Amino acid sequence: MGRLFLMHLDGNVYSCKHCKTHLGVASDIISKAFQCKHGKAYLFHKVVNVTSGVKEDRMMITGMHTVSDIFCVGCGSIVGWKYDAAHEKGQRYKEGKFILERYKVSGPDGSQYWVPQDAHLGGSDADDI
Repeated sequence: MGRLFLMHLDGNVYSCKHCKTHLGVASDIISKAFQCKHGKAYLFHKVVNVTSGVKEDRMMITGMHTVSDIFCVGCGSIVGWKYDAAHEKGQRYKEGKFILERYKVSGPDGSQYWVPQDAHLGGSDADDI
């Protein structure tokens, strides 16, 4: 393997909860109204220090999407997914955008999101935008 170069961000940074690698800044959040199987998820315009997995079609609350999981380059943990394509015209605003699962990242103040015991473990996607 080669040398790992990480991008360091300034401002209100969201980072991997396992290794603290910077992933995104609060000013790039488009929506905090998304859901994943572990609870809250945030839609970001852009993220850094991630690598994408294999593209696959997934049925989500808002319809079929082509997505790829995104992994922290620091430790390899899955931290969310990228919307590669939306199959419904009304959902195309998500294309090229990223979801960071709040359960898998630390917030700007170092806070972590804990999954409630009665959390819904269903599909993933925005419930209200």
